[in-house]
Amino acid sequence: MTTAPAADHGTVDRLILTLLVFDGFLTALLAVLFLPTHIGAVAVPVSALVAGVVNVLLVRGARSVTDSVGQATWPLVAWFVGFLVCMVGGPGGDRLLPADWRTLLLLAVGLLPPIAMLFKWGADAAVERGQATRR
Repeated sequence: MTTAPAADHGTVDRLILTLLVFDGFLTALLAVLFLPTHIGAVAVPVSALVAGVVNVLLVRGARSVTDSVGQATWPLVAWFVGFLVCMVGGPGGDRLLPADWRTLLLLAVGLLPPIAMLFKWGADAAVERGQATRR
């Protein structure tokens, strides 16, 4: 009885990373669409908090399939590109992002926590490289 060859881990990891990048872009679009959510007359930008949590999870997922901190940033870059796409007005001049504090909140909460985590990983990798050269 012959068995099918096992899938190459490199191919599977690249596929997972590609899906995480797509998810980052999709997360930006959904966060922007749900940003103007109101409860009664009060604006409640819950999507900003959700985007921050999801971006941290996407970056952690990317880091689990790659050893490169640079490649782990790809879902976050895709999120930022999706955010920028939403900033561009449509043919009639319509804009998806409101010109108020909620847009800035979404940008800050969506980017700062994963960037801090990536910075820590990069610093830890630099320390490990420095200790390896001393030995």
